[in-house]
Amino acid sequence: MTATLASPQAGVHPDNQVPELKDYNLYSSDPVLRRAVARGGAQWREAELLRQGAEYGAEATLRAAEDANRYAPELVAFAPMGQRIDQIKFHPAWHQIMAIARRNGIANLPFTDARPSAWTAYGASLFMHSQIEAGSACPTTMTKACIPVLRRNAPLYALTAPLLASLEHDARDIPLVQKRSIAVGMGMTEKQGGSDVRTNTTRAVPAGSGPWGDEYLLTGHKWFFSAPMCDGHLALARTDAHGPSCFFVPRWRPDGSKNPIHLLRLKDKVGNRSNSGCEVEFHEAWGVRVGEEGRGIPTIIEMATYTRLDCALSSAGLLRQALVQALHYARHRHAFGRALAEQPMMTELLADLALESEAATLLAMDLAGRFGSDEALDGAWRRIMTPAAKFWVCKRAVALTGEAMEVWGGNGYVETSGPMGRLFREAPVNSIWEGSGNVMCLDVLRAIARQPEDAQRLLEHLHGVATAAAAPPLVAQVRQLRAALAQPPAELERQARRFTQRLALSAQACLMLQHASAEAAGAFISSRFDPDWGPVTGISSGTSEPAALLRAAWAG
Repeated sequence: MTATLASPQAGVHPDNQVPELKDYNLYSSDPVLRRAVARGGAQWREAELLRQGAEYGAEATLRAAEDANRYAPELVAFAPMGQRIDQIKFHPAWHQIMAIARRNGIANLPFTDARPSAWTAYGASLFMHSQIEAGSACPTTMTKACIPVLRRNAPLYALTAPLLASLEHDARDIPLVQKRSIAVGMGMTEKQGGSDVRTNTTRAVPAGSGPWGDEYLLTGHKWFFSAPMCDGHLALARTDAHGPSCFFVPRWRPDGSKNPIHLLRLKDKVGNRSNSGCEVEFHEAWGVRVGEEGRGIPTIIEMATYTRLDCALSSAGLLRQALVQALHYARHRHAFGRALAEQPMMTELLADLALESEAATLLAMDLAGRFGSDEALDGAWRRIMTPAAKFWVCKRAVALTGEAMEVWGGNGYVETSGPMGRLFREAPVNSIWEGSGNVMCLDVLRAIARQPEDAQRLLEHLHGVATAAAAPPLVAQVRQLRAALAQPPAELERQARRFTQRLALSAQACLMLQHASAEAAGAFISSRFDPDWGPVTGISSGTSEPAALLRAAWAG
């Protein structure tokens, strides 16, 4: 008797394994992102974003992203005959991905295009890039963020402006004046202080004045030196007269000799493997001051404000990719007679992920757009919501990349099966870099304390949206935010994390009411403000049709 194999269901792989998600367009398949670009007035960038979306989803780009993370950077401190060279060796795939990021405007667009909507266009590009290879976003977005800081040193900026504006990735380790483009990193924290940079011990001694500005020699160390192969870094060091100041410290001195910045060891990081982070020592390293002497922390924090926005955009991108990968897998994998995506509990879970991704995208993209505005409300939103968005979106990415991995089951925990492990390892860095969760919550309170009128303006706006939409749970949340601000400062600080979470969720709820479908906004509000909401609850109380949320989430 001959055995007869059952015919596979239409569209189902014969062995029930899921085909790799590749050769798709990240932009055209993302309706939430496309609407955000249109709302932000960046329709002029539409054709370019469609091109970028296809590039990011192409198999060749996906393979390069894998290789950049599989073949980690290596420290080469000495040349074969013993000369100190302090170089990082990268796989060619790293430079391929860096070239994509540079070409797509992530290193400079909002500061080289005068249109306010350039911030929205920039946000869309970073959002997509981070879904495919997030490590390269670190040096690229730091380069963008340094531009307004370097403008404080007019002669230095005159020299570097065309190199910063370039759309070409120049990987050569040569003096700055010989390059076609440059990348700029940051060196703030030291081993004895971490986030408490006022305890930094690195010293800066005046060494005259030259064509780049006031010159200094720096001696000390940095415990985290972000992207050490950048052509220069903004670093904090103390001067005897005025305390912490900000300095631009290039890899090569103007005379063409190597600057004595000794790379001690690469950090063996949990994730972000493609990107090098290093411990360094300065041995009378040459630098020029940027900004007012003794005002180094406020000067370099301006750069950190922009990179905090980037953390929120990048984490929203990670959430989006986690959702797309989970949806793709669940639609193709079958169990108990039907697709996983059609199993009731899985449908609820995926719909919950879709809500989280949409709310994160709305908050990050809305925040990016407000960086291009001079309106009072937008200024208040930037000052208060930037640390709040970084706190909340980055923290949610840590949890939900793990949840998406679980959708894949054991396959998600296998490195060679797909990107889930890399997404999961990548997520925590955004929550930690540029200030961890507690620091962000304290910065929210500091922003409110410095300009109380900003808080009132922001809360009035949120209350107005909630009231106009007749959303009682959201109105109640805004009232609680107002009540919290009436508490003594010490008590409010104790509750800073809860306050910041409530603020971020309220802002997301308002954006959902304004820009999402009525069904999605209702599901978000009823679930996120349900006292029982948590990691395992899903959204069943919010909608009777979660499958509709999934159909609207991804046009893939």
